[in-house]
Amino acid sequence: MATAIGLAHQVDWDVPEQTGLWKDAWVRFRRNRLAVAGLVVIVVMIVLALGARLPATPGGLWKILHVTNSYATPSLQHPLGTDILGRDQLSRILYGASISLTIGIVVQFLILGIGGSIGMAAGYFGGWIDNLLMRFTDIMYAFPDLLLVLVFVAAFGPSFWSIFIALGLVYWVGLARLVRGQVLSIKEKEYVEAAIMTGTSPLKLIVKHLVPNSLGPVIVTLTFGIPAAIFTEAALSFLGIGIRPPEPSWGVMIEDGYAGIFADPRQVIFPGIAVALTMLSFTFVGDGLRDALDPRMRR
Repeated sequence: MATAIGLAHQVDWDVPEQTGLWKDAWVRFRRNRLAVAGLVVIVVMIVLALGARLPATPGGLWKILHVTNSYATPSLQHPLGTDILGRDQLSRILYGASISLTIGIVVQFLILGIGGSIGMAAGYFGGWIDNLLMRFTDIMYAFPDLLLVLVFVAAFGPSFWSIFIALGLVYWVGLARLVRGQVLSIKEKEYVEAAIMTGTSPLKLIVKHLVPNSLGPVIVTLTFGIPAAIFTEAALSFLGIGIRPPEPSWGVMIEDGYAGIFADPRQVIFPGIAVALTMLSFTFVGDGLRDALDPRMRR
């Protein structure tokens, strides 16, 4: 018992200083030029997307119709040209970025809430609770992701919130497995066993030890999940069951442009580049975070 109390008092020495850990990770992240470039692209895109939402900015051009000016070539007034209804393509892409990025980023919080809670409960309590939660996770994992998303969206109706809920209800499975594995590993540490023996409450143990020490892999997984959610939203909108016109998400723009792809390929190329650039940027950031938070890379 005395040994356990001694270990409990030395917990702070056994656990790496969180401030120093994150500072060291940030230094390693900055050395990855592709990751930094991806982060810069994401930040710029978020700023432009927010600006396109302001009514007093040129972003409002996305909903102004000039049917007589359809398929206009790029010019100073319309840098990327216009679509079949004469709407400014650049404004539509920037406005669509706000929808696609919001779905891609915000849905990760729902995934974190569902998958993180299930994985944490399964790993911490173990026994029949672990067995029950993991069997449910296996059942969800057995179904194709896109098929489940299609079912949920069809049940709720095509809208921003239905896509948000559908993605959250489907993509939590991988995170739940990851969190469970992290918790099972951390529970074997001496400082955690000592804290349990000294009567530390489950809530305090989870908040103080399990959550901080499992954040690294979770952050990397959520970062990689953002481009997957963006691509799924674009695919659903292209199939006609996602965001509905006149809201110009990137998937909607690709769907609209596909009908006139031979008349003006730019209608598909420009929003396709926006999707690809965003997914690539988040992938670079995810790679950078994975390397920066890798315990084997710590000094």
